[in-house]
Amino acid sequence: MIIVDSCGWLEWFTDGALAEQYKEYLASLDNIIMPTIILYEVYKILKREVGEEKALLAAGYMKNATVIPFDDTLALVAADIALKEKLAMPHAIIVATSRVHGCRIISSDSDLKSQTNVTYIPKQ
Repeated sequence: MIIVDSCGWLEWFTDGALAEQYKEYLASLDNIIMPTIILYEVYKILKREVGEEKALLAAGYMKNATVIPFDDTLALVAADIALKEKLAMPHAIIVATSRVHGCRIISSDSDLKSQTNVTYIPKQ
């Protein structure tokens, strides 16, 4: 199982410079878990940048992955991670979700690059 960070989804949905590199991870939703914070971020940015219709289509597609709700357990784990590792809330939630579910994170976000379970795809 993997988590593809918001930046990867956005690259793929907008045909960005890294879209082809993320394609291998996003081609099949069977092995992707989706923290709700990523669904929130991608929908918000797409709605602002390309409009509501495309944002809703993207969200509909993303929801075919295994959606992981932000519950009380993840909240406490994320808060501890944020304090210990000095991560912003969205990053702490993503890291907490990956640790609780034992999976890797695929990301181009430099704030996550130092995490041991991150496959980092550098921005060009």
